[in-house]
Amino acid sequence: MVNWAWLYDCYGDVDRVPELLVRLEREDDAEAWDELSHRLILESDMVFPASFAALPRLVCLASRSAPARELAGAIVRRAAGGHGCDDLLAGCAEALVEFRELLDLHMRSRPDDYLAVFRDLLAVERHYHWSAVLGDFSDDFYQVACPHCAAEVTIAIGGYGRYSAIRDWNLGDVDRRDLRPVSPETLCGSGRWMHETAVRDGEAALADGFTYLFGHAECPRCASVFNIADEYASSHRPPM
Repeated sequence: MVNWAWLYDCYGDVDRVPELLVRLEREDDAEAWDELSHRLILESDMVFPASFAALPRLVCLASRSAPARELAGAIVRRAAGGHGCDDLLAGCAEALVEFRELLDLHMRSRPDDYLAVFRDLLAVERHYHWSAVLGDFSDDFYQVACPHCAAEVTIAIGGYGRYSAIRDWNLGDVDRRDLRPVSPETLCGSGRWMHETAVRDGEAALADGFTYLFGHAECPRCASVFNIADEYASSHRPPM
């Protein structure tokens, strides 16, 4: 049983969120969903004790309510530390297992919001750094530091090109070097799972993009070659 007496929302209230949840468990109400989302997530992406206390009930609603699924996903995407609610998040473990299965099932239906659902699933899997930045590889850029000379390298993966470069704000991306995609058969770990999921669901562009994201780049400054995903993750993966 959740004790809401200390579980404040973004307005500091401790009673309004449970009232809204009861209301939404009885009937779908757009006005109530709008208020609940504003109380659980601040515009600055902050979450609150009430956000995690509400998460299991949102997951229960998510199988029949798109707003519940989207709000639960938004909370999970912001769960990467700094909120002071680690104990409450740990108490959501069973709900997160259920949420993972629900998201995976929804992705298999190839929904219009596939990428958004994939990003929610990445957060559930605690790949917060990928959840925060993953695009559809039509216009994606990643900034990484070369592990050998520390030069800031721009990685582009999109329809306009797949390259590493040094970004000049006057000249654009200069000294471009073609990326070196990895063979899908040699992918491992999270890269293999992400690629296989995209292939399973018929997301060819996403699957192809993963072969570049988890491939290699040449530094335009020192010509050393490095793994893109490893360098990006080492700089952006939140402390767990």
